[in-house]
Amino acid sequence: MRTFIYLLIGILFGITMFKSEAASWFRIYEMFQMQSFHMYGIIGSAVGLGVVITYLIKRFKIKSAYGEEIKFIPKNKSVSRYLFGGIIFGLGWALAGACPGPMFTLVGAGFAPILIVIVFAVLGTFLYGIVRDKLPH
Repeated sequence: MRTFIYLLIGILFGITMFKSEAASWFRIYEMFQMQSFHMYGIIGSAVGLGVVITYLIKRFKIKSAYGEEIKFIPKNKSVSRYLFGGIIFGLGWALAGACPGPMFTLVGAGFAPILIVIVFAVLGTFLYGIVRDKLPH
């Protein structure tokens, strides 16, 4: 039953992404050209909502759907790793015209060429898993 609920949530997320034009290559292009606030508004709203939800989870000790405690593990805050990772992510986003969420939304909307991007995103994730321990911290 949970799998069905997760599927419905994913479909709702995809519809929201598509209808809000967050999966639109044109909207992403506008954002990178600094021509429109549309995508910055969506991203800013998501970040703001994430901050509020994280605060509420910590404040009220909200448990996961499985009844387990949700733990927030502090991360290494090395500026260079986030700068380098952000540049790679941004270049991929600009070249593909989609970040991970909208990639799957575009498949669901019938844009088959995005499957090439998904294949290489999965390949890149796999390669990162192989070299992760060898990268500087």
